[in-house]
Amino acid sequence: MAEAAIRPCRAEDCRQVVRLIRELAEFENLSEQVKISDQDFCEDGFGKDPFYKCLVAEVPPECCSQDGHTIVGYGLYFFTYSTWKGRNIYMEDLYVMPEFRGKGIGKQLMGAIAQAGLEQGCTQMRFAALDWNQAAIDFYLHQGAVDLTATEGWHFFRFEADAMRGLSQGEPGGDRVPPDT
Repeated sequence: MAEAAIRPCRAEDCRQVVRLIRELAEFENLSEQVKISDQDFCEDGFGKDPFYKCLVAEVPPECCSQDGHTIVGYGLYFFTYSTWKGRNIYMEDLYVMPEFRGKGIGKQLMGAIAQAGLEQGCTQMRFAALDWNQAAIDFYLHQGAVDLTATEGWHFFRFEADAMRGLSQGEPGGDRVPPDT
């Protein structure tokens, strides 16, 4: 099998990347949470003010997947900022189709994302992994990542759109708000 080429995602790749996003969500048992359309994904990455950057892993046509796909993995990232450390890169997704795992493609993608961060002066690369995905956790730790939950006790949070609207309007967040806030 030929090695995968890692390259920047192009607008014409968006449909294939969304296919991989759906595969990843299915693996994570979160398929129902994927709401992005191919068109929205393309506009968000290739419009006037892109929200993300993406790399794809592409194999030659003679090495395509069982379903005929040549884009077999992706890494999606964006830049963020730490008030303690300065510029950061956040790796939102790293995914390789199961039939192409164990061939170094994930490591290539992650290395290319790290390089993109270094080129922009980033001091850290951050990402999250599901607590039950021990294979991913072990992979990241083997590459030199630090588990901040274990070492520093950080928890990651998010507000969904309805909660964001309530927050922006000064409304209480419901029964989950601690009494002292």
